[in-house]
Amino acid sequence: MENIKLGLKENWKQFSLLVLVNAFVGGMVGLERSILPEIAEKEFGIAATSAILSFIVVFGVVKAISNYYAGALANRFGRKNLLVLGWIFAIPIPFILIYAENWNWIIAANVLLGINQGLAWSSTVVMKIDLVGEKQRGFAMGLNEFAGYFAVAVVAFLTGWIASEYGVRPYPFYLGIGLMILGLLFSIFLIKDTRHHVAKEEGSSDMLRLKNIFWDTTWKDKNLGSVSQAGLINNLNDGMAWGLFPILLSGKGFNLEQIGIVTALYPAVWGIGQLFTGRMADIFSKKNMLFMGMLLQAIVLVILVWAETMTHFVILSSLLGWGTAMVYPTFLATIADNTHPQDRAKSIGIFRLWRDLGYAIGAILTGVIADLVSIEAAIMLIGILTLISAGIIFLRMDYKDNKAVKLFKYKNQL
Repeated sequence: MENIKLGLKENWKQFSLLVLVNAFVGGMVGLERSILPEIAEKEFGIAATSAILSFIVVFGVVKAISNYYAGALANRFGRKNLLVLGWIFAIPIPFILIYAENWNWIIAANVLLGINQGLAWSSTVVMKIDLVGEKQRGFAMGLNEFAGYFAVAVVAFLTGWIASEYGVRPYPFYLGIGLMILGLLFSIFLIKDTRHHVAKEEGSSDMLRLKNIFWDTTWKDKNLGSVSQAGLINNLNDGMAWGLFPILLSGKGFNLEQIGIVTALYPAVWGIGQLFTGRMADIFSKKNMLFMGMLLQAIVLVILVWAETMTHFVILSSLLGWGTAMVYPTFLATIADNTHPQDRAKSIGIFRLWRDLGYAIGAILTGVIADLVSIEAAIMLIGILTLISAGIIFLRMDYKDNKAVKLFKYKNQL
C-alpha cells in the first residue's frame, strides 16, 4: 500500500493503457453507426422506423442493466475481471454481423454488444477515477470519453466508406474482429486492477457514505439526481442521432459516404471536444458546464428540423457534439465528487443505468413518432425534452464547488 500513489502523472502508464482499451471499446459501437439501418432496409426489407430502431432499444436496455451490475459487482470481483469479461462477450459480435441471415441475428449481436459496453466501458471509467484520485477528475474523464467516442467516429466513418466502396457486408465488420482481439489481449495481459488505489483514497476521504445509493443517485440527492436525469435525456439525443440521422439523410438524397461523414462528425466533435471540456470541468463550475451543454443541445435539435444541405448538417452535427462534450466528462466528475470512494463504482453504475436507458427510450419514442407523424416531429420532441432537462439542472443542482470559476450565478433552487 505504501507504494500506491494517486494522480494522473503518477499512474500515466496504466492510465494510457486504459485510454487505449476504451478506444477499442468505443470502436465496437462505431461498427454499427453508419450502416445498420441500410442493412435493415436493403438486405432484410425492414421499412418501419420503429422496427429498424429495435437494435438500439435492445442495446440500450442490455447496456443499462450491465452498467448497473458492473458498478454493483466492481468491489466484489475486481474491475479488471469485469473488463476482461466484457471483452469475452464481444468475441462473437463481428462474426454475427457478417453472417446474420435475418434481423433477429442483428438483435442478438446487440445484446452481446450491450453487455460488452456495459462491463468494459464502465470498468475503464471507474479504474481511471481510481487512479487519479480527487484532482483532475474532469480531465481524466475527458481523456477517457475522448478515446471512446473519437473511436466511435473513426470506425463509423471507416465502415461508411468501406460500405460505399465494397458493400455493407462483410468488409466493414472485419474492423470489429481486430478491435475485439486487441481489446481482449490488452485487458488480460497489460491492465492491472485498481482496488488498492481505492483503499488509498478511502483513507483520506471525508465524504459521507450514501444512505441509499440507488435512490440517492437516481433522484433524492440534488446533484446526483440532476446528473442522472440529464444523462438519460442526453442519451435520448444519442439514440435519436444513431437511429434517425442515417434515415433522415438517406431520405434527403445523401449517399452512404455523406451519411458516414455526418454520423461520424457528431461523435468526433464529442470525442475530441472532451480533451478540452474535461479540463474545463476542473476549472469552471460543473453546474454551469452541465446547464450550458444541455441548453446548446436543445437549441441545435430544434434548428435541425429545418436543415436541408450538407453544410447545415455538418455545422449542426458539430455543435451537437460540442454540447454533448460539455456534459459527458462533467457528469462523471460530478458523481465522483459527490460520492465516497466505496460508493463510487455503484453510483456510477446506477447513473449509467439511467443514462443508457435513454438509448432505448429515445429509440422507441422517436421511432414511434417518426412512423406516426414524421422524423422532424421526433427530433423536435427530443429538443424540447432536452430544454426541460437543462431547466432542472439550473433550478435543482446545489453544487458547492466554491473554488470553481462560475460563468454565472443562481439565486433560486428547487
